[in-house]
Amino acid sequence: MSRIYDWLEERLEVQSIGDDILSKHVPAHVNLFYCIGGMVLCSFLIQGASGFLLTVYYKPSVIIAYRSITGISYSVYSGWIIRSIHRWSAGFMVLALLGHIYRVFLTGGFKQPRELTWVSGSLLAVCTVSFGVTGYSLPWDQLGYWACKIVTATPEVLDEVVPGFGTLILAALRGGSSVGQQTLTRFYSAHTLLLPVVTLFLMLLHFLLIRKQVISGPA
Repeated sequence: MSRIYDWLEERLEVQSIGDDILSKHVPAHVNLFYCIGGMVLCSFLIQGASGFLLTVYYKPSVIIAYRSITGISYSVYSGWIIRSIHRWSAGFMVLALLGHIYRVFLTGGFKQPRELTWVSGSLLAVCTVSFGVTGYSLPWDQLGYWACKIVTATPEVLDEVVPGFGTLILAALRGGSSVGQQTLTRFYSAHTLLLPVVTLFLMLLHFLLIRKQVISGPA
């Protein structure tokens, strides 16, 4: 182990990185109220782990998607627990996110010089909502189907501002003019690949900005 550590230390300076992380001063005003953002992170990690397990058995097909969900819930060993954890942690993540936003507003964490931290956090909030919208439709039951149909039809109102623009977005979301297999495939791809990658990138940026600007103090 010492040889591996020495090899990494010579190339990556692991010790200096660790010293920089551990030596960071935590402001005296930081309390439990400031840890709600960490709850959002924990929820996201739980979502990632449980979601990965669900993808082993889930089949993104309009014909058997719902059947695969019922199979996970009733046939797969402990599948119902994994699905319940994924579902309820998603709700908790949204609630924690709202609490985190409230704390930022209350303490003025969006003001100068933390504007970029606020922007990255806002984009993370959009990703969270997008996770909910895409994930809600994946079971492809009646609720999921009609929710998908309503959400993807929303951009059509943009046609009143820029003719044809809303219809173009609708077609991009659905993969055509109607909700079907292409829509489910795109929602599944966004939920399991695109959104996680974008979220991880924004999280890294968000944490780097927080570390650079330090946690905001009381208003």
